[in-house]
Amino acid sequence: MTELASESAGALAVVSGGTRGIGLAMSRRLIKLGHRVVALYHADATAAAAAAAELGGAFHPLRLDIADGGAVATAAAEVLAAHGTPAVLVNNAGINIDRPFLQMSVEQWRRVLDTNLSGTFHLCHAFAPAMMASGRDGAIVNVGATTGIRPRRDGANYCASKAGVLQLTKCLALELAPRIRVNCLIPGMTETAELVTRFRLDDPVARAAVVTEIPRGRIGTTEEVADALEFLIGPASGYLTGQKLIVDGGQFMW
Repeated sequence: MTELASESAGALAVVSGGTRGIGLAMSRRLIKLGHRVVALYHADATAAAAAAAELGGAFHPLRLDIADGGAVATAAAEVLAAHGTPAVLVNNAGINIDRPFLQMSVEQWRRVLDTNLSGTFHLCHAFAPAMMASGRDGAIVNVGATTGIRPRRDGANYCASKAGVLQLTKCLALELAPRIRVNCLIPGMTETAELVTRFRLDDPVARAAVVTEIPRGRIGTTEEVADALEFLIGPASGYLTGQKLIVDGGQFMW
């Protein structure tokens, strides 16, 4: 766990998975909006260092396995002591371990659920009490997935975890109201290094096959997901809680 330095200016945001991909775009946007960001990451120290070099003193990467509830509680106490109470919590971190169901091990099931669903629970459970007691309104945004609504093959663990995130969002929206608004942001096909690899989007034929399923006729950008985050934490969505916002170019019209 890295040393945390105190900051006094700007509201605090905590972003899990905030050092690359969609999470990095969210961290950039939050800093542009005047927030200080504690960006949690698990394994890729190189990406965290690059993000810190890019974003400067308002950005604080912190290594943490969000699947470990005890470690999350300890890290949250350090963040609260060093930075104060977050106004925004973004639960973006998640992993895939895809296998056909009959070949999926208990460990592969558990690891994905522990990270994607329990990790979201641990972070909300650790930070929500301070956010509730702060005397100001706050926002929690849980990042879901389209496969949390529509299933796919070889991803029973991932689909179940993201369906759980969506339902957890609704439960927290009820229990943390009216102080904290809780919503679920669901990106569709978004241009990240991980997605390009998983769906072979560097192959023009494979990309064209994906794009034909999207009414907007293209893959989304991480900045467009950050646009949705900006809406969900801002005053324009002040009467919105317990909802899902799907940013997918119209691919799934649920």
